[in-house]
Amino acid sequence: EVQLVESGGGLVQPGGSLKLSCAASGFTFDDYAMSWVRQAPGKGLEWVSSITWNGGSTYYAESMKGRFTISRDNAKNTLYLQMNSLKSEDTAVYYCAKEGGATPLPSHDEYDYWGQGTQVTVSS
Repeated sequence: EVQLVESGGGLVQPGGSLKLSCAASGFTFDDYAMSWVRQAPGKGLEWVSSITWNGGSTYYAESMKGRFTISRDNAKNTLYLQMNSLKSEDTAVYYCAKEGGATPLPSHDEYDYWGQGTQVTVSS
């Protein structure tokens, strides 16, 4: 059974940082690309970032470039998202998602498994 379990969310002030983690199990983690997707209150899903199977290539939505860093530790079956310079508009539930192949789809809109999400709230 595929499981993706996110952690690390919380309340942070604007300009602060958080690091999210996603523990994966039930599949061969280093065979697949992984992504982070978020959903802000009252809004639809928004792709945040993706990483290839070996971490060799990373991809970011424009508004996250320079602030967020995606990474993975295949030995620990864990995906990470380091978020710096957080803004109020980053408030959302952040989901870890498994891609269907070793590299992310260019459309960044199709995943076969999702985690339960972790809440990130940026507020003073």
